[in-house]
Amino acid sequence: MKQLMDPPTNAPRSSLRAARSVALLLLLAAPTAYGGESIRTNWPQWRGPDRNSLIVSAAPWPKDLSNLNRRWRVELEQGYSGPIVWEDRVFVCETHAATDEIVRALDRATGREIWRASWKGSMSVPFFAKKNGDWIRATPACDGESLFVAGMRDVLVCLNIDTGSERWRVDFPAKLKTPVPSFGFVSSPLVIGEYVYVQAGGGFIKLNKKTGEIIWRALADGGGMSSAFSSPVAATIHGVPQLVVQMREKLAGVAPETGDVLWSQVVPSYRGMNILTPTVFADGVLTSSHKNKTFFYHIDKRDDVFQADEAWTTSGQGYMSSPVVIDQHAYLHLGNGRLCCLDLRTGQQTWRSKPFGEYWSMVAKRDRILALDERGELLLIEANSKEFHLLDSKEAADAESWAHLAVCGDWIFVRDLKGLSAFSWQ
Repeated sequence: MKQLMDPPTNAPRSSLRAARSVALLLLLAAPTAYGGESIRTNWPQWRGPDRNSLIVSAAPWPKDLSNLNRRWRVELEQGYSGPIVWEDRVFVCETHAATDEIVRALDRATGREIWRASWKGSMSVPFFAKKNGDWIRATPACDGESLFVAGMRDVLVCLNIDTGSERWRVDFPAKLKTPVPSFGFVSSPLVIGEYVYVQAGGGFIKLNKKTGEIIWRALADGGGMSSAFSSPVAATIHGVPQLVVQMREKLAGVAPETGDVLWSQVVPSYRGMNILTPTVFADGVLTSSHKNKTFFYHIDKRDDVFQADEAWTTSGQGYMSSPVVIDQHAYLHLGNGRLCCLDLRTGQQTWRSKPFGEYWSMVAKRDRILALDERGELLLIEANSKEFHLLDSKEAADAESWAHLAVCGDWIFVRDLKGLSAFSWQ
């Protein structure tokens, strides 16, 4: 495909929008791979469009990875932040020379750099996290106009996606007099309507996405060593919209308008290592904590009062890999490297696989799961509740890959510690 050129960054905004629209139309008109799907779909935030790593599409993935080929690669400095995709652009973050954080916008079809933005902001993390480096961790979010990036030192930066220019920033420690998170700002921003929600600033915060104004702060945790490891999700439970938030010690449902805590539940953990993104199923929430158990909490509602109760537990211990849910079963990568299948109605483990690596990021589509092992291997797995069935595997990274996969139509974006690779089926 011919490289598409952007207009100068000092062009009027209408010209920038028009040029990007033409570029996107050319991409949509290009030949596509299996099933006739184009690369028009977006991957705008942590774990995809609905924040659950599920792709809703009529066309299944192929039964193997033999025709999955690398289209381009861009060398980058180190980072754990997952790539996100909006229309004709891919956004990726990195840490430079232990001093600066960098965001780049790349052309989706070619990997050509369109713009970059940077700021001072790196830090040193303690204890067990140190062995994996001090690099930027949270995955950005995009609403089609702005990019919301979480810097390690508890700074939220809003950038213009056309030019990379800064619209606003909020330095939470400076504004709220809270300690810098000891492990960095690791929670990925969530954008809903006119607001952005973050676990930062010693709690859970709602901001106006146009201005950065703080609307409310809930679930105070004190920041510093108590700052969150997880990321919030939006859900409707018993017909009530809410934000489900995993803190270090407990799980909670929060009213989006007011910040009122609707319900909360202590989740047993080892040193507060509740890391997984909460998984909402029916009127309950699944989570799993390091060196502890997997828990499913039923959320009841009586006389407009919510109550969380433990529905079941199982001995499998999650660590950092959030599960995917297919046909009432959760596929959860455990701290021992094994994948297990859980019946969410009963808590029964129907099988466990052999051990793999320490971390997987997974994306599911119909009855298949793509899993990126941190060792750089991409696995294609059949979502079968009766037995583990590995369909195929392929080396997909040039270094360790702790960032989450991004999948858009026929395209797969893999961020490893040395760069970003784009693959597609053809």
